[in-house]
Amino acid sequence: MKLIHLSDLHLGKRVNDFPMLEDQAYILNRILEIIDAEQPDAVLIAGDVYDKTVPSAETVALLDDFLVKLADRSLPVLLISGNHDSPERLAFANRLMEGRGVHIAPVYRGEVAPVTLEDACGPVDFWLLSFLKPAHLRRFFPEEGVESYTDAIACAIRHMPLDPARRNVLVTHQFVTGAERCESEEISVGGTDNVDASVFAPFDYVALGHLHGPQNVGGERIRYCGTPLKYSFSEARHQKSVTIAELGEKGTLNVRAVPLTPKRDMVELRGSFAQVRSPAFYGQVDRDAYVRVILTDENDIYDAIGQLRPIYPHLMRLDYDNLRTRSGAVELEEADVKRDPLELFADFYQQQNHQPMSEEQRHYLAELLEAIQEERA
Repeated sequence: MKLIHLSDLHLGKRVNDFPMLEDQAYILNRILEIIDAEQPDAVLIAGDVYDKTVPSAETVALLDDFLVKLADRSLPVLLISGNHDSPERLAFANRLMEGRGVHIAPVYRGEVAPVTLEDACGPVDFWLLSFLKPAHLRRFFPEEGVESYTDAIACAIRHMPLDPARRNVLVTHQFVTGAERCESEEISVGGTDNVDASVFAPFDYVALGHLHGPQNVGGERIRYCGTPLKYSFSEARHQKSVTIAELGEKGTLNVRAVPLTPKRDMVELRGSFAQVRSPAFYGQVDRDAYVRVILTDENDIYDAIGQLRPIYPHLMRLDYDNLRTRSGAVELEEADVKRDPLELFADFYQQQNHQPMSEEQRHYLAELLEAIQEERA
């Protein structure tokens, strides 16, 4: 059975205040072209379909158009909600849409029923498990002692009526320990959202969403397909792609990636103001690309963005890298960008107070940061 694995469409997202809806419509059409060429048996969409829990009308229309085009191809679609989605809004009318082969995970209420598809090798059971937190599981299984994200996902899987003799595919949206984050993803508080990969042992393929860089976790059986577009300059060097997972007989799996070319690429340029304005420099840059310029001049250039935008019409961001910014720590080291906020604040606290935070203080700060992330999601 051939599967197209997608995730993290983030429809409606704005990057550095630039709307991405046109780029997203373009890349969804490129994905449809890949689908037509590959002729898969199903499409898996592993969460963060929208960028906001309350998407705009134009954003909803874009998803509607994509799902209709998939349904018109008589292609089963299996879709879950991520941490950016509202599971209630996304699952609206899911029972009606099942008649067109669009299966949207319902709001989690303590049980998951499989969607079963057949191929020449027999049935494949698909388990749709939207983004969950420990609190979701404690509500339904108070006796299970769910404390961590690993506990939560393990508990949800234990309560699935899995048949280990059949091929089982899990579609879920979590951060699996050992995977690599990038700047555009929400960093967890103290690593609390980590899920150990061992909980996925019963599955022949785990189609993950949540992280923007395509990557395997401990082997190709557990896979993040990544975003179809670059959503921050930390992703500028990513090769975006569509993941193809092919299941043969039980225990047989082949995974490969088909590259995606966006309407506009995302590039970083570094040099002095004179250099980045020179024809020899900008002549090598696609004028349609989204651009971040990093100026190395020691003095700020008056209205640098205004002067550069006629040359780079999609200039998204301008920064300086010089003695002033380095001494002022304006530019964070890459290692710091990837650290979680709790640890960064703990370091700051120790520098200011010459002693570490107490456990009570760390616990209070973790709860506060978690509440802030909830409001942003």
